[in-house]
Amino acid sequence: MPYPEGHKIKVRGRIIESAAKAFRTNGIRDISVPFIMKGVGLTHGGFYSHFDNKEQLVSETCQYAISDTISLLQKAAEKEEGKPKIDTVIDYYLSTYHRDQTEVGCILPALSSEISRSSEEVRQVFTRELQRMIDFISTLAQINKSTGSAVLSMMVGTLVLARSVNDSKLSDSLLETGKQQAKGIIKTNQ
Repeated sequence: MPYPEGHKIKVRGRIIESAAKAFRTNGIRDISVPFIMKGVGLTHGGFYSHFDNKEQLVSETCQYAISDTISLLQKAAEKEEGKPKIDTVIDYYLSTYHRDQTEVGCILPALSSEISRSSEEVRQVFTRELQRMIDFISTLAQINKSTGSAVLSMMVGTLVLARSVNDSKLSDSLLETGKQQAKGIIKTNQ
């Protein structure tokens, strides 16, 4: 009996979601195709009916994960009333929740160091998606793209450092300082 219409697209989406969760948590290199496929209850043999190779999956996962992050940040900004939306986005991005929930967090801090050693195809997609995040931040904050780049770089760098240390007070302090500085940059450049 044939699969229902749209089945292959749904399975492909589930594979990308599984990869996003795995890559966000453990990076690219340490995650195997069988691990990703196991995450959706499939064997790794079926992978190649959806993707040519792992690099294609990484590229599509970057696109999915950035869209997911932008959507999440937009929803957070819409919920909060009484303060600028960009402040809500910064507060969410540099929150202890985002720091601690790597599997649903932004993919930029998780993959940036590995992407520099990836194929040109993956780097091209990552670059395009990074530019989308810069555009999102710049538009929301009503600042130019250069300032948006600086703000996003500060946010990503702060999150990387906050996740890296084993001192919870220092980690929390990094997040708070990052929030203050990112908001300060925006206020002086609006």
